[in-house]
Amino acid sequence: MGMALPGIEWRTSETPVDYPPAVAEMEERVTAIRAGTAAELVWLLEHPALYTAGTSARAEELIEPGRLPVFRTGRGGRYTYHGPGQRVIYLMLDLRWRGQDVRCYVHQLEEWIIRVLAHFGINGERRDGRVGIWVAHPSGNEAKIAAVGVRVRQWVTYHGVALNIDPELENYRGIVPCGISDHGVTSLAALGIRATMQNVDTALRSTFGEVFAIAPTCRS
Repeated sequence: MGMALPGIEWRTSETPVDYPPAVAEMEERVTAIRAGTAAELVWLLEHPALYTAGTSARAEELIEPGRLPVFRTGRGGRYTYHGPGQRVIYLMLDLRWRGQDVRCYVHQLEEWIIRVLAHFGINGERRDGRVGIWVAHPSGNEAKIAAVGVRVRQWVTYHGVALNIDPELENYRGIVPCGISDHGVTSLAALGIRATMQNVDTALRSTFGEVFAIAPTCRS
């Protein structure tokens, strides 16, 4: 059975956290981890409904500018949506002893979410050229269920993953999610899976060690 790793702090915020204070707190923690004065952190939270624009976001991908607040952010990627019913997972991990390989770290994040989804009977998949985790429908259509966007400062990570449990999927219409317009977005609820945030958090904790306890071994 998997487990959370010792020495890593896990924090769960019970009420939605505004975006700018969350980023400020992550940046503070990154500095402290780098200095050796704080432990690594996995922070589980939700945000109020909002859009974030990553470093590669294009203006034309914000289809409805007035629909929700928009925040520019230093993470990689383009536009994405955050809101209640979505489990946001921010990870502040020290890659100085985890292989110093950002691409491999993203691969590990994806593997973690794939294992979490398997707990609920969902086959999450990677797609070449598309970061994140995808679900293939019997019709052949594909939809994204988890977005990945990270930043690394002096080998310490922040930002992370957003997994759709039961968010308001209609809000994705205001953007081109992650710059991909020819595929949809889905959630556990839209796939007919009744899972609470606590159910998902339990799966996140139980599978974390399976992926991050050993030295990373990623495909080339």
